[in-house]
Amino acid sequence: MPPPPPRGLLPPLARTKPVLPAAKSLAPRQAQVQARARAQPVALARSKRLDDALSAGFVRLLNASPVQDEDASGVGGGGRYDPKPGDFAVGVVVSGSEARLDVAVGADLLATLLAKELLPLDRGGADPAAGASTPRPGSVGVVAGPSMDEEAARKQKRGSRALVAPGTVVFAEVLGRTLSGRPLLSARRLFRRLAWHRARQIMQLDEPIEVQIYEWNTGGLLTRIEGLRAFLPKFELMDRISTFTDLKNKVGCSIHVCIVKLDEETNDLIISEKRAWEMTYLKEGTLLQGTVRKIFPYGAQVRIAGTNRSGLLHISNISQGCVLSVSDILKIDDEVKVLVIKSDVPDKIALSIADLESAPGLFRSDKAKVFSEAEEMARRYRDQLPVISQNAKSDDDLPRETIPFDDEATLYANWKWFKFLQHSKPGDNHNGT
Repeated sequence: MPPPPPRGLLPPLARTKPVLPAAKSLAPRQAQVQARARAQPVALARSKRLDDALSAGFVRLLNASPVQDEDASGVGGGGRYDPKPGDFAVGVVVSGSEARLDVAVGADLLATLLAKELLPLDRGGADPAAGASTPRPGSVGVVAGPSMDEEAARKQKRGSRALVAPGTVVFAEVLGRTLSGRPLLSARRLFRRLAWHRARQIMQLDEPIEVQIYEWNTGGLLTRIEGLRAFLPKFELMDRISTFTDLKNKVGCSIHVCIVKLDEETNDLIISEKRAWEMTYLKEGTLLQGTVRKIFPYGAQVRIAGTNRSGLLHISNISQGCVLSVSDILKIDDEVKVLVIKSDVPDKIALSIADLESAPGLFRSDKAKVFSEAEEMARRYRDQLPVISQNAKSDDDLPRETIPFDDEATLYANWKWFKFLQHSKPGDNHNGT
């Protein structure tokens, strides 16, 4: 008989294999079946949303699966578009809210386009971040699409109302992917590049444009060109700036400017009113009004009306007749009409009255007649100038842009995943192009 165990110690228990209930052993399989059952209506709902969005617009996805399952895995599989950062992409709005849009781009997942990345670049004056309006077809990547029913939009809960209607086509740049793996888009990034492209074209053409001043600081004035912030230094203004009040009074005014400096990397866009004024009013053959400010033995200094700029009226350009003394014909503060002529000295304004005379020496005998005929004589002078202006530039003279904005199939990485239909009026049938 074996000795009893020491007091206080129990005999070891025999090890037995755990017996699991049958229901528990089948739990993983049942969970998968139940997950599929729950996911099926969700996937069908997503598929229906996408179908509804496509039928509402005028674009069709070709190579992408009709079901954009957010739980799908695998990038670029099954003939789908594989978004890469920096790609330009076209997409169709499937659903969304005031904060973001779900966009089908032909990828494995629906792409995300945040509201702040869709709101348009402001081409007016106000800060785009303050009170930006809802995008309209034709603005910042939003092209023609179905209009949202106003009655239905009012019934939607605040925060759930989509910025644009499902079926709307948008253009954007791929920024990357979210933490959940969805492509992240930005329409503002793409069209900011387009805005810089347009600004470069304006600078290369070297033509004045009209802008509206919306803000001022101690250094000058601020405006926007193609939605980009532009700075107008106070020394580039035509008017002499003596106080900050002079700058403040310019806010809200519309003026003509030229782009004189552009640097996309540093976001520098510098403009000049002086340059625009010179190109507009100092072209050879332009008729100006002015006031005689100074008399010299060799001519007179004429202050151009409405500006702080002056030009030289040489004694040889006062009249086609003989002029022995400038003071015999002109006096200080005389109001005169003068013609801009070609200057022999760079950055100097050369003026003439002699070219406004219909007969040699007429200015000496009848100044009023010369000034009354000034418009007609100035027109005749311009008609004799070469047809091609020295400031004119043809498209062939402009540097070619590296981004092919005129070739969508090359520009947009997923263009082949879509088929666009002819955009017809409501009630008409869509025909494939």
